[in-house]
Amino acid sequence: MEFKTPISLKKEHEELHALLKQATQLSGKTGEAAKTVAELMHPHFVKEEEYALPPLGILPLLSSGKLTEEMKQVLPMTDKLKAELPEMLAEHKQIVAALEVLVQHATAEHHPEVAEFAEKLMLHAQTEEEVSYPTAILIGEFIRLKFN
Repeated sequence: MEFKTPISLKKEHEELHALLKQATQLSGKTGEAAKTVAELMHPHFVKEEEYALPPLGILPLLSSGKLTEEMKQVLPMTDKLKAELPEMLAEHKQIVAALEVLVQHATAEHHPEVAEFAEKLMLHAQTEEEVSYPTAILIGEFIRLKFN
């Protein structure tokens, strides 16, 4: 069974990547701060796309009561997320700290759109911590309970 990140989350990640790339093209401290954020975010996004977000793709099936034996194939992803959650959260703290610096420089250098983007990205990280990651882990726990 193939597990795919929900389209809405995938598109949000693509938009965030595009906006960050634009910010890295700016001169001055804003561009430099954006580059720091990009360096921190890239490996983190790779992890999310590899194992943190794809389990969420089966939520519609699970919520409609459709449970198949193939869904057990999601367990390596959810187990990996559960094991690496402290690291993922630590990465978020680093990213958020870098985003706070980006907001300061963007504000000082009159790039309100970049400051707004950085604040949205901080909210995105919080949503992952409060909703996406726990839900992905619960999907694995639910499937494990149903098939054991």
